Amino acid sequence: MGLQVGIVGLPNVGKSTLFNAVSAAGAEAANYPFATIEPNVGVVAVPDERLDHLVRLAGSAKRVPTSVELLDIAGLVRGASQGEGLGNQFLSHIREVDAVIHVVRCFEDPDIVHVDGSVDPVRDVDVISTELLLKDLDTVEKRVQRGSKAARTGDKQAARQAELATGLLEHLQSGAPARSAPGGADLAPLLAELGLLTAKPVLLAANVGEADLPEADGNRHVAALRDLARSEETEVVVICAEAEAQIAELEPAERAEFLADLGLQRSGLDKLVGAAYRLLGLITFFTAGPKEARAWTVRAGTRAPRAAGEIHSDIERGFIRAEVIGYDDYAALGSEQAVKDAGRLRVEGKDYVVRDGDVVHFRFNV
Repeated sequence: MGLQVGIVGLPNVGKSTLFNAVSAAGAEAANYPFATIEPNVGVVAVPDERLDHLVRLAGSAKRVPTSVELLDIAGLVRGASQGEGLGNQFLSHIREVDAVIHVVRCFEDPDIVHVDGSVDPVRDVDVISTELLLKDLDTVEKRVQRGSKAARTGDKQAARQAELATGLLEHLQSGAPARSAPGGADLAPLLAELGLLTAKPVLLAANVGEADLPEADGNRHVAALRDLARSEETEVVVICAEAEAQIAELEPAERAEFLADLGLQRSGLDKLVGAAYRLLGLITFFTAGPKEARAWTVRAGTRAPRAAGEIHSDIERGFIRAEVIGYDDYAALGSEQAVKDAGRLRVEGKDYVVRDGDVVHFRFNV
């Protein structure tokens, strides 16, 4: 499934440096971890050590990771909801993404001017959040007006939609984002119709200086951002965009050494992609054989036929059964044949819910 994540932030927070690291890594990559699509779009592989292990165990000639598309959304400033800084154009880009990574400046540098004159991550988050909220208020107010007219005709469904829209408007007017609005399944169709900006799940990326790695526990700006994140039930990932730019220029063998020198096991970009994956409730299943080992993305709770459809619509249409090996069993026993001999291969039907780490062979007939 295609997954697109938008990167937002105020000017001079390190957003472009981070995105350029994505693009640079794409130029360096030999095995499809990245590929730059357009000047402002890049594709990054979802890091997964299990796939690397499956390649070795299955003797696969090719490794194909699942991926996330990153969209660089520039120019968000105060007044963006009213068109400042080409705000309407950039805000429309956010409507198209599945989730938002908000890069927040958590480093001091007198040579890099902050648009508001000082480093204050809580204020910066509020600026962006307010602009998104104001745009959503305008959208929902117009929807309430249209819905009220339709409801006066006596259409019960229109009346219900008007009621939901009015409740949503009141929720936004309280300063809360659309993603926290009550209404559950009843509200979902309206949210999908409106494409509200504050309905998008958000991940905060605290951009620190290299000296503050690995966890930036002593950085007061990160501490303030984490306090805010806890109150909003949002995750914070600490990154250093400058370090990511350096990592992107290194050969794979050199990257591990560089990360170790920084006290890191994984790059910040890897952590961001993994966190975005979790944020959207996604899981990975695998197919593995001599030709290739491949990772596939589905939402948690997906049944086997729908998961098969990620590979090809014909497999979903002609689904017969799924032959499933848990990754842990595959890794522990060392081969598909060993798993079969141990009686650990499972045969599942159309109601089976695919689990994270499943290695699956789909049987079908069309």
